[in-house]
Amino acid sequence: MENLIEVRNLTKHFPVRGGLLQRVQGWVKAVDGVSLAVRKGETLGLVGESGCGKTTVGRCILRLISPTSGEVLFEGRDLLALSTEEMKPLRREMQVIFQDPFSSLDPRAKIADSIGEGLYVHGVRDGVERRRKVLDVMRLVGLSEDHMRRYPHEFSGGQRQRIGIARALILGPKFVVCDEPVSALDVSIQAQVLNLLRQLQRELGLTLLFIAHNMSVVEHISDRIAVMYLGKIVEIAERRPLYDKPLHPYTRALLSAIPVPVPGRRRQRTILEGDVPSPLRPPSGCRFHPRCQFAQENCSVVEPTLRDLDAEHSVACHYGEQFAR
Repeated sequence: MENLIEVRNLTKHFPVRGGLLQRVQGWVKAVDGVSLAVRKGETLGLVGESGCGKTTVGRCILRLISPTSGEVLFEGRDLLALSTEEMKPLRREMQVIFQDPFSSLDPRAKIADSIGEGLYVHGVRDGVERRRKVLDVMRLVGLSEDHMRRYPHEFSGGQRQRIGIARALILGPKFVVCDEPVSALDVSIQAQVLNLLRQLQRELGLTLLFIAHNMSVVEHISDRIAVMYLGKIVEIAERRPLYDKPLHPYTRALLSAIPVPVPGRRRQRTILEGDVPSPLRPPSGCRFHPRCQFAQENCSVVEPTLRDLDAEHSVACHYGEQFAR
């Protein structure tokens, strides 16, 4: 399957300033050498604990923030080599659904104006045409014409997220970054929004990067899954192989925390000791080794590379083959 997005050795380091003159005293390595690909028409789940850098990856791909180095290819074009003016036509092709639908909406604007703003920016100045397109996309996500004149505070959390989805789809994008779109919603509403995203993906041929920390949510919607830890990808695989036989100790720990209502199907719980190290001073060698129960002496010295153990399963662990048995 052809790749729509290719990320190569992406890094994003944020400066830490201090002192009277606010000089740079260090760098937070939020994203530190991430490489991945998103195939056309698929959903790639990107998971990990809070602070691992997954949201930063999504924003760097869209150039909402500028990466420190690396390449981001969209249909073969390096987005990081384009000027702001050259990027503008491609903004129609790439959109984002934010985590908090309320804070991402203007509280003083009616939702018809919020959804249709992208059309105006990209040259659709005819008010009648904008209204027609806004109404079409609102109906697509389960909103009615009566909702057009309302303000964000008049909607529930689930409805506000539908507004956010409509705003992302109004320009007919090919690629959408879903930045934890259901984490702020009740569980019952989460299922509705996830099912809506799957339906829209099938109908519109969308390609999704789905960012989340909830492994059960990612399992429901993703075709492939990439696991991040402290700024690096530690495992990438198709959904079923990853959930049935994870090859990285960190992935195994994440999966063991998923609640399972059937006692016989529960995994043995893996309790990670200690806290996530600071991205300002990441550990040497494997970044997970201070918390890994399987760590050996070389894990603290030699950094494992992300390598293919089979055609569809890659892992950054010195002992990945042992977990594959």
